[in-house]
Amino acid sequence: MDQPVDQEVSRRYAGILLDVDGTLVDSNDAHANCWVEALAARDIVVPYAMVRGMIGMGGDLVIEGVGGPERGTRANKKLGEERSELFRDKYLPKIRPLPGARALVLRLRAEGYHYAIASAAKADELTPLLALADIADLVDIRTTSDDVAQSKPEPDIVDAALARIPVERARTVMMGDTEFDVQAARGASVDIIGVTSGGWHAGALAGAIAVYRGPAELLALWATSPLA
Repeated sequence: MDQPVDQEVSRRYAGILLDVDGTLVDSNDAHANCWVEALAARDIVVPYAMVRGMIGMGGDLVIEGVGGPERGTRANKKLGEERSELFRDKYLPKIRPLPGARALVLRLRAEGYHYAIASAAKADELTPLLALADIADLVDIRTTSDDVAQSKPEPDIVDAALARIPVERARTVMMGDTEFDVQAARGASVDIIGVTSGGWHAGALAGAIAVYRGPAELLALWATSPLA
């Protein structure tokens, strides 16, 4: 599906990269609970709060960070696959879109923005998340952790998504909800708009050019936002 061509050359940005978990769907708590359950099944017992603070980075990093198998090992990959299966079967049906998610993407289209998904999720998890957010029909350009060697907080996903939209780096902004999104964006020399809908407070999103409570508030304050 073709996206509208940017007509407003005086606007600060012409492209936007969108995170999904915690930014467009209310899924971060579900991810944390799923990790705790999947790790416990392997006799790796970690506090919920510890895992919750890691949501937003790549799953291989989460596993290594809680004392599980090292990144790049077969055991790490296997545990990640087990968690993904558990998430799809048990936790995914409980997830809901954040208020304003579809309306925001529609507004971006109407304003002529080029946009792409830049998510740390795996491809087989991203598709149903986009459907739950009611935006699957609106987003054709999708980049996930499956497309890159290193996931967030490394900038690989941001660079990969940026390469798929016809907008220069200086005129592209990202939208995300975690400190890992901020690190990835800054590592790619891309500005970022933060949202606290994923559970991080504004202070944790230091480095963002603006912070909103979620898609709905960004829409409500559109006229004074960096996207106007």
